[in-house]
Amino acid sequence: MPTLATREPGGAPGAERLRALLLSAEQDWSPSAEVLLHFAARAEHVARTIAPALAAGTWVVCDRFYDSTMAYQGYGQGADRAMIATLSGLIGLRPDLTIVFDIDPAIGRARLLARDIVADRYERLDAAFHARVAAGFRVIAAAEPERCVVIDASASEQDVARQVADAIADRFALPTEAP
Repeated sequence: MPTLATREPGGAPGAERLRALLLSAEQDWSPSAEVLLHFAARAEHVARTIAPALAAGTWVVCDRFYDSTMAYQGYGQGADRAMIATLSGLIGLRPDLTIVFDIDPAIGRARLLARDIVADRYERLDAAFHARVAAGFRVIAAAEPERCVVIDASASEQDVARQVADAIADRFALPTEAP
């Protein structure tokens, strides 16, 4: 089965331009403006990348989608969660499976620093922000267990990959393969 790996914000030319704005430390957006920019990028991504791929029979694996906006902007930054939920419904696309990587923010931060990459605007936010985001993802997953699978991401890379492969195989009745 053909598979497309993509990401948000981004995943289409216009959405990548919005990604650059959102991840830059040059602008401090109001919560509503930031939510709307994420959804503008998402609408472009869905229209230009995801929907055509799905129509062609391609499996789409997306690094982040509307749950991330709810967790980061809604829970992390205190943006209007009802607005985010409404906009999520307007996108017209619901993931078949959402994998939530649950990790203590301190461990996640240490792993980020070990990768020796430049931290974006969100990655530079404080521990309290990241704790609210992590808690938000857990609330989202608990509210939709038929769609969401929580993976213990504090485990080794190999164990996390195995958990992901098992979750996918389980959800789509596929044979389990060792990663």
